[in-house]
Amino acid sequence: MRIRLEALGCRLNTSEMEQLARQLRAAGHEVTDADGPCDVCVLNTCAVTHLAERKSRQMIRRLQQMHPHALLVVTGCYAELAPTHLQAMGVPLIVGNRQKEHLMEIIGQKLGLPMVSPTSPLVSARGLRTRAFVKVQDGCDNACTFCVVRLARGEGRSRPPEEVVQEVHQLVRAGYREVVLSGVHLGAYGHDWGDRLGLFHLVRRLLDETEPARLRLSSLEPWDILPEFFTLWEDHRLARHLHLPLQSGCDATLRRMARRTTTQSFAQLVAAARAVIPDLAVTTDIMVGFPGESEAEFAESIAFVEAMQFARLHVFRYSPRPGTRAATMPNQVPPAVARERAQQMHALGIKLERAFRRQFIGRTMEVLWETAQTTNQSSQLWTGLTGNYLRVTAWSTEDLYNTITPTRLIAETEDGLYGEVECSRSAAVPLPIACPQLREGR
Repeated sequence: MRIRLEALGCRLNTSEMEQLARQLRAAGHEVTDADGPCDVCVLNTCAVTHLAERKSRQMIRRLQQMHPHALLVVTGCYAELAPTHLQAMGVPLIVGNRQKEHLMEIIGQKLGLPMVSPTSPLVSARGLRTRAFVKVQDGCDNACTFCVVRLARGEGRSRPPEEVVQEVHQLVRAGYREVVLSGVHLGAYGHDWGDRLGLFHLVRRLLDETEPARLRLSSLEPWDILPEFFTLWEDHRLARHLHLPLQSGCDATLRRMARRTTTQSFAQLVAAARAVIPDLAVTTDIMVGFPGESEAEFAESIAFVEAMQFARLHVFRYSPRPGTRAATMPNQVPPAVARERAQQMHALGIKLERAFRRQFIGRTMEVLWETAQTTNQSSQLWTGLTGNYLRVTAWSTEDLYNTITPTRLIAETEDGLYGEVECSRSAAVPLPIACPQLREGR
């Protein structure tokens, strides 16, 4: 069968659909994300904000229009929280988060067809992403006052380490160069069976027992990281990138959010990480317009964010979520005010991101090449990522797909850096022709 997979929202949703894609391909099905003919459409939805819910509904309508004769399957957080809304929209198969791991069997039962062979080998990485997302944890036991994810995903639960190790072995054999560990509350891995250092032990075991060229961690709550955690980066394969959600740079706001951190402890954590991990990129999430956020609190937040010199910001406006404490708090911030604050924070994020990547101009970094975007005569313009999450483009006459090469970073582009692949300098296109959108003023 031809099956279309779509994911909205967080990287965990993406990882779940990528894992499903690997399983479907191994069972002999064709997987796509294009608008062509298909037999089944699967949409993994998001509900973290009202905008995410709206995007979920819009995508459902689009899939219904594009594929009127296909079986539409809607899963994810919006499916978990609002199944009656989906029924009213005419969705024939709604699968909650708890049943998501059995999607193939559920779809097969609906169609009356076997969907998977348990002996099917994992297919080659060629044609898929060069980075494989591996979900190792689901659910959350935090009580952040703004977050609906706990309601949608349930309590924290971790996959057995042996199962994770086996999956990474399979991915490496299939040709994936980078493995990304993901979870709703990744830092809480193992807490559900009493191992407070569960993630440390899992990463240590993966580095010792498996051989991905690069291992990356997705989002980590700052209070889950102990000092010994940073010793893991003695292994160069662990990507020098930490995504630590801050949410606000104001302690008063953090207390109302019930975040288990302060600006002081957060700054100390980042300083400790930077002291032992060279070239570390620290990225974060920042919320603006949380209930009660005054002009003074916002000013304090933006000043702290600037002082932290993050490599990238994910900025979003607070959105009241039914069932959360924050939705009933007084002093809700007017939408126009929140919108203006988001614009200010976003502008700061662009400034910080440019400042971070400019540090690496003139350096040689290892780049994992993902896709070729443009062809110029006999060359192709490739795009890829360094271990510390710098987006790099470079021209080459060679097929760089899924390779890691030393690349000299020589100029800034609109959204990343331009480089020359050092192992094939003779094939590089001269700079002014190769990248006409290089930024001035470096």
